[in-house]
Amino acid sequence: MRFQLLGPLSVTDGRDLVMLPPSKPTALLAALLIRPGSIVSADRLRDIVWGEEHPTTAKTALQSCVLRLRRLFAKYGIEHQAVVAVAGGYRIDADAETLDLLHFRRLVEQAAASGNDSELYTLRSALALWQGGLLSNVPSDLLHRDEVPRLTEERLRVLERVCDIELEDGRCREALVDLWEVTRVYPAHERFAEQLIEALYRTGRQTEALAEYRRIKGHLRERLGVDPRAELQGLEMAILRGEDLGRVEVARRRAALAGHATERTAAPGVQDPQGSPASAGRDALAAPPPLPLPPIPSVPGFTGREHEVDSLVSQLTTDRPGGDSERAPFAVLSGAPGIGKTALALHVAHLVSRHFPDGCLLVPLTRPDGSPRPAEEAADELRRALPAGPGTGRGRSLLVLDDVVHPDQVRPLLTAYACGAAIVTSRMGLAALVATHGGTVHRLGALDPEQSQALLTAVLGRERIAAEPTAALPLATACGHHPLALRIAAARLLTRPRLRLADYADWLRHDPVGRLSLADDPRMSVPQRLDEALKRLPPVLAEAHLRLAASPHDPLTTSGAAGLLGLPEDTAEQVIERLLDAGLLEEGQPGAFWTHDLLRAHARRAAGSSVDHAPALLRPPRHGEFPQLDGTRPAALR
Repeated sequence: MRFQLLGPLSVTDGRDLVMLPPSKPTALLAALLIRPGSIVSADRLRDIVWGEEHPTTAKTALQSCVLRLRRLFAKYGIEHQAVVAVAGGYRIDADAETLDLLHFRRLVEQAAASGNDSELYTLRSALALWQGGLLSNVPSDLLHRDEVPRLTEERLRVLERVCDIELEDGRCREALVDLWEVTRVYPAHERFAEQLIEALYRTGRQTEALAEYRRIKGHLRERLGVDPRAELQGLEMAILRGEDLGRVEVARRRAALAGHATERTAAPGVQDPQGSPASAGRDALAAPPPLPLPPIPSVPGFTGREHEVDSLVSQLTTDRPGGDSERAPFAVLSGAPGIGKTALALHVAHLVSRHFPDGCLLVPLTRPDGSPRPAEEAADELRRALPAGPGTGRGRSLLVLDDVVHPDQVRPLLTAYACGAAIVTSRMGLAALVATHGGTVHRLGALDPEQSQALLTAVLGRERIAAEPTAALPLATACGHHPLALRIAAARLLTRPRLRLADYADWLRHDPVGRLSLADDPRMSVPQRLDEALKRLPPVLAEAHLRLAASPHDPLTTSGAAGLLGLPEDTAEQVIERLLDAGLLEEGQPGAFWTHDLLRAHARRAAGSSVDHAPALLRPPRHGEFPQLDGTRPAALR
C-alpha cells in the first residue's frame, strides 16, 4: 500500500485508490506524512487539527484521533505503517515505496546525477506524481498556510528545471505546453515568464513574446510597484533587435547578465521552416534517442465490425495526394462503455502496421482510476517513444489515443504529430474535435446476432458451440450482444468446461448485469464499467440517465423524457443530447431514442441497491432540481 500526499490525501495499492474523507484523523495523518520519520510534537499536532485556539479536551481528543487512524490502517491492511507514540509527540515512518513525496524527492536526486536526456525523463516522472489540488481534502488551515506553499515550491523548482532543459536542447514547443499554464497560475513568477517569452520568440512568435513581456511588466508594476528584473529586460531588448537566441547565445547572455561573462561565442543559427531562429541541425542532434516502441496488444478472437474495419484500413493506408503536406488521417471511434472501441482500434492497428515504418503506439488517455491524463503527460510519453519530434515533419507513425475524455486532451497531440495518423477512442462523440481537425467518426453499437455468435465461437471453439447449436444465440441475447459482456461470459465458460451454455444463459437472465463479472480481475466487469461511466458525468446528469433507463418507455421521446424528469421539453432535449454524446443513449428514427438492455438492467439494479444514485432515483424529481435559468439549458448541465 502507498500513501499519496501530492494531491488529495489518499491510499492506494496500485490498482484501487481510496480518497480519505475530510476529517480530523485525515489532518493528523497529513501532518505526520509531511514530516516522515520525524517526531511531530503533540502541541503542533493539536494546532494543526484544531487550530491555534484548540479546546481544553484536545489532548484526549488527539489520542482518540490516533486510535481512529490505527483502525483505518487495519481496515486497509497497512498496520505496519503504524503511528508511533514517542516522548512528546508522534511519528510515522515511510520510504519512497510507501509515500509519493519521498518517491518524488528520490527521483529529483537521481535526476541531478544524470545527463540531460535522462534528467528530463526522470524529472517528468517526478512531476507526474502530483495529482490535483495539494491536500484538498485535508481540513487544516495551518497546513495550508505553512506546508502547502513549501511543498508547492519543490514542484515549481523541478518544473523550472524541466523547462530549462527543454529550452537548452531546443525543444521550445514542448516547453510551451507547461509554460502557458504555470505563468497563468503564478502570474508574478518572473523566471517562468522569461522562459515563456524565450520559447515563444524561438518558435517564431515575436509578437506574442513581446505581448507576454508587457503582461508581466504591467502585473509587476500594478501589484508590486517594481520593474521586471534585468534578465527579462535584456530579453526584451534582444527580441526587439531580432537577435538569434540559439542555445549557446542564451547561456552566454544569462551569464553576462549575472556578471559572469563568458568568452564563448554563439554559433550562427539557421532559420528553420517553421520560422524558429534556433538551429535546425542542433535541434536534431539534441533530440533524445527514441525508446523501443512496445508492441500494440493483440485482440484474440476478434470478429465482426467488417464495415468499420474495411473503412478504417482504407482510410489509413490510402496514399494522400498531397503527401505529408496534407493533414494525416485520423478517425474517432465512439460508443457506450465496453462496446469494443479499443478492440477495434487495436485490431485495425495490427492490420495496417506495415504501412507505418516508425511504429504504432497505444497511448491511454485515462488513468486506472478513471481520471483523465493531461495532454502534457501524454505528449511527454510520445516524445520519449517516437523517433520524430513534434513539428519536425519527419517520421510516419500510428497513434492509438485510447479512452479520451475531452477534445483538449488530444488536440495538441494531433497538431504536434501531424505527420502520422491516429485512431481516437472515446465514449464521447468528440464533435468539437472533428470540427477543428476533420477526420471520420464511427459510432459503434451492439453486435448483430451473427457477429455475437461468431465471437462466442472464436473464443469457445467450434466444438463447444456445436455441442449445443441452439444455445449460442440465447446466450448472446442474454449478454445483450455487448462485446465486453460476451467476452466475460465466454471466459467464465472456458474455466468451467462442464457448464452447459443453455444453463449459463438461463442463470444470466436472472441478473444480466450483476453476473457479468470475473472475480480475478475487477476491470472485467460490466457493472463496474457502467458505474465508472456514470461517475464521469455530472451527478444530475447521471441521475437523469438512471431515471430514463429504468423507465418502461421504449422508444423514448423528448416529450416522454420531459415527463419522466419533470422538465420543460427544451431542457429535456439538452439532457438527451448529453446522454447521446456520452454513449448512454442510442438514436433510431429521428426523435426516437433507446437504451441498451444492459444499461436498462444496470439502472433497475441501481434502484434496488445501495448504489449512490439509488435514493435519488427512487424519489420523484424535486421542484427546481433541474433549474432552467436562461430559457435554453439548465445550469446543472452546463
